[in-house]
Amino acid sequence: MMRALYSAASGMIAQQYNMDTISNNLANVNTTGFKGNIAHFQDLIYQTLQAPGSPVGAAIVPVGQDVGLGVKVGSSEKLFTQGSLVQTSDPFDMAIQGDGFFQVTLPDGTTAYTRDGHFTVDANGSVVTSDGYFIQPQITVPQNATQFQVGTDGTVTATVPGSSTPQNLGQITLARFVNNAGLAPQGTNYFLQTAASGPPIVTQPGLNGSGTLEGGWLENSNVQVVNEIVNMIVAQRAYEANSKAIGASDQMLQTAIQIPPFQ
Repeated sequence: MMRALYSAASGMIAQQYNMDTISNNLANVNTTGFKGNIAHFQDLIYQTLQAPGSPVGAAIVPVGQDVGLGVKVGSSEKLFTQGSLVQTSDPFDMAIQGDGFFQVTLPDGTTAYTRDGHFTVDANGSVVTSDGYFIQPQITVPQNATQFQVGTDGTVTATVPGSSTPQNLGQITLARFVNNAGLAPQGTNYFLQTAASGPPIVTQPGLNGSGTLEGGWLENSNVQVVNEIVNMIVAQRAYEANSKAIGASDQMLQTAIQIPPFQ
């Protein structure tokens, strides 16, 4: 059987994965704090027909002969570039300008990390995510607070009736990782720590390489629609080219089969 059939088939499978990645990026173009993925590919093993440097009589072959056997998906890397910031009318919204993640406590006690800064308060005044999960460190807003503010350094204050001086409610910290791409995405804008990401480095916003906070702002997805459309066209053409390679290989095999036997 011709190698081209299997090589082209692996190319079609790889481009299917590439299209899945692009489609997911486009689907989340309006997801707050979303970070797009990019697929990386690797060539498969090579069948060596003649190794370079092989002796042929008194001479040495300067260039070898080998045939590649296709392609595979090497990795799907999440790109943690900064998304654009948009101002909102909600004082509990927060955006990270720079590196870092908000820390959130999941129902099982696990700490999750997110770039989604859309927060609100529950019935007890605790600052929570849209899923009702507490931010770390936990912040509680007085029931009678008239103004809520988040400083660029993560300091949280609120104004209460009868006092002209804002009341300090706590300090929001950010978590940084040596390898952000090593975090495990869990959906709903949450990531979990892995051995590849390394342990979190918890710090005050603006210190130790972490970004600053912008209260009343949200970070948009970092997906660039134009780039994704171009990538989609390239993936589609690559898929079509591999499909044509399979068709051409099939025609060559059909021609070979139809050759009458030697008499």
